[in-house]
Amino acid sequence: MATYAIGDIQGCYDELRRLLDHIEFDPAVDKLWCVGDLVNRGPGSLAVLRWFKALGEQAVVVLGNHDLHLLALAAGNTRHAKQHTMDDVLAAPDRDELLHWLRHRPLLHYSDHKRFAMVHAGLPPQWDLPQARACAAELEVELRGHGYRDFLHAMYGNEPDLWSADLRGVDRLRFITNCFTRLRYCTADGRLLLDENSLPGAQPEHALPWYKVPGRASRETRIVFGHWSTLGYAAEHNVWALDTGCVWGGRLTAVGIRRKRPIKVYDLDCPAYQTPG
Repeated sequence: MATYAIGDIQGCYDELRRLLDHIEFDPAVDKLWCVGDLVNRGPGSLAVLRWFKALGEQAVVVLGNHDLHLLALAAGNTRHAKQHTMDDVLAAPDRDELLHWLRHRPLLHYSDHKRFAMVHAGLPPQWDLPQARACAAELEVELRGHGYRDFLHAMYGNEPDLWSADLRGVDRLRFITNCFTRLRYCTADGRLLLDENSLPGAQPEHALPWYKVPGRASRETRIVFGHWSTLGYAAEHNVWALDTGCVWGGRLTAVGIRRKRPIKVYDLDCPAYQTPG
């Protein structure tokens, strides 16, 4: 039995299936982790959702920002309604089942057996693994509860940008959401820089990749994550970045998750369904 983790799919269903065929993924015995962003921008969001839902317990998916965007659209939040290619999902006869399944995915997954965590984007430097798991659980309760639509209407925004245990209500939930699904850069003291989209190495001096902040509390936890296509595949500072820009004409990457170090198993070239910018 093998466990594989793959980067952001974003509706690239054909590429997903080609990659899994190449690594000889067997859904009867193998497990598949996905770092989130199953949907949007690529042409096969509906097929990707149906395939992962049908995989059942053999799949572990954490929520990404595009997955939350789909949930927000379905809940009637049209704030960013033009920025999607998911009409097929919203019009599907099994839409409600798929969205219910998606809404019940975690924000963070941790395997005691593999000793690995998985998130979509990142963790602020103030959080160790127990704090991150507790914060993920708070947001999961909100998304799975009866009032989830209210939160999906209030989740967009960059404030607050600094963690405090005293945060409450929507402010607290928005901060947690932004860390798990949008974070790339922050300052040395942990202030989120959510509008900073510079290429790695070209960012302002005060902007640090979240995993390079000195003394971050999660530095002993091994983490796989996605979200950062311009970073590409990276294995450093006890993290493994898996978003290699499939939807932008980059690659789709799979690694084998082991108790030791992950092994980069395979990546494949992808056609460009979208043009950056």
